[in-house]
Amino acid sequence: MKYLVTMELIGTPPAASPEELVEHLKQRIIPTHEALMKLEADKKILAGGDMAGRRGTVLILEAPSNEEVTKLLMTLPSWTQMKVDVTPLENFEERQARHREILERFK
Repeated sequence: MKYLVTMELIGTPPAASPEELVEHLKQRIIPTHEALMKLEADKKILAGGDMAGRRGTVLILEAPSNEEVTKLLMTLPSWTQMKVDVTPLENFEERQARHREILERFK
C-alpha cells in the first residue's frame, strides 16, 4: 500500500550557540536524511524530497500496513521533533473499478 507522508519540524532548531546548531545537525538532521536516503534506496520511499523554503519533507512511502509505516517513521532520528501526517492512498485502478460498479448499478 502507498502512503503520502508529510513531516515538518516543530519548534525552532537550537541556535543559542553555533555549537548547539552543529550538534543538532549532526545528531538529528543529517542522520534523518541518511535514513530517508536508505529507505529510498531500499524502494520503501517511492518519491519525495524536502519542501522548498520550509523545514519539512514530503514522500510517498510503500508499506504493507499502517503498523509498518509507524515503525519506519519512528526510526527517524528527528521523529520526536516532527509533526507527521500520513494519508493512505488507494490505487487508481481499484477506485476506477468502484466507479464503474456504481455506474452499472444506476443504469
